[in-house]
Amino acid sequence: MNAHVTTTLAAELAPPAARPLPDLFPETRPAGGVVGFVRRHPTMVVGGLLLLLMILVAVFAPWLATRDPAAVAPALRKLEPSARFWFGTDILGRDLYSRVLFGARVSLVVGFSVALLSCLIGLAVGVVSGYVRWADNIVMRVMDGMMSIPPILLAIALMALTRASIGNVIFAITVTEIPRVARVVRGIVISLREQPFVEAAIASGTRAPTIMVRHILPNVMGPLIVQATFICASAILIEAALSFLGAGTPSNIPSWGNIMAEGRSIWQVKPYIVFFPALFLSVAVLAMNMLGDGVRDLLDPRMNEHV
Repeated sequence: MNAHVTTTLAAELAPPAARPLPDLFPETRPAGGVVGFVRRHPTMVVGGLLLLLMILVAVFAPWLATRDPAAVAPALRKLEPSARFWFGTDILGRDLYSRVLFGARVSLVVGFSVALLSCLIGLAVGVVSGYVRWADNIVMRVMDGMMSIPPILLAIALMALTRASIGNVIFAITVTEIPRVARVVRGIVISLREQPFVEAAIASGTRAPTIMVRHILPNVMGPLIVQATFICASAILIEAALSFLGAGTPSNIPSWGNIMAEGRSIWQVKPYIVFFPALFLSVAVLAMNMLGDGVRDLLDPRMNEHV
């Protein structure tokens, strides 16, 4: 009896910290599936959908267009947007709607090609420069010299040495973007080469090329993918600027920059000639930037921590 009373009194007189507290903040698990992914990464989803829409427009442009984008009709010059011509016509009577749709092909081909080529070349340059110490000063001084020139000016200078074509535009913009990729990759490689797993591989006798491929490259791919999205957006803008200045794609190829260049002389009286290609250009660049921000958040482990 005395033992029972003693146990009861001890339980009642126990300090508050020893008593179990009610679960006032139950753990909330994030929703799974597609809905959960959209809630966690809305920027990436919206950017991806906009980019997918642009890709579909470029792929199905021959079927979505209402007229031949190169067909000249002097009698239909500078018509306002209407049910017959959705975006109106330009100074030569060509259908702006069809030309804008086909212009998406040029911009996306240039953007994706520049992003792919510059990332491949910049990756190789950055890995070698970051891992091989004696090559760092030589390679990066060349990259610094190229980065000292504004990209648009360097692209114009390269285009002045060649004839106007989509291939030359891709080459000129790729050259301007390689140093930026190389510098990003070099910074990551410098931090990785001091990590214990790399030092262990060196101590075990692993050759440098094997270390680069097996240990360095997998850790560089995440930031490189994010960088590629921003390079694609930058390439689309530079291509439009080159075409607008007359140093990009040939004038007979419908691109957003060419369309805006043709309409700048009558911008004040016929603003729709510049407005519609500029709108598509803005949406394409916005989609790439939003996709890049979303991918960066997805690959950041701190953004994936749930309290």
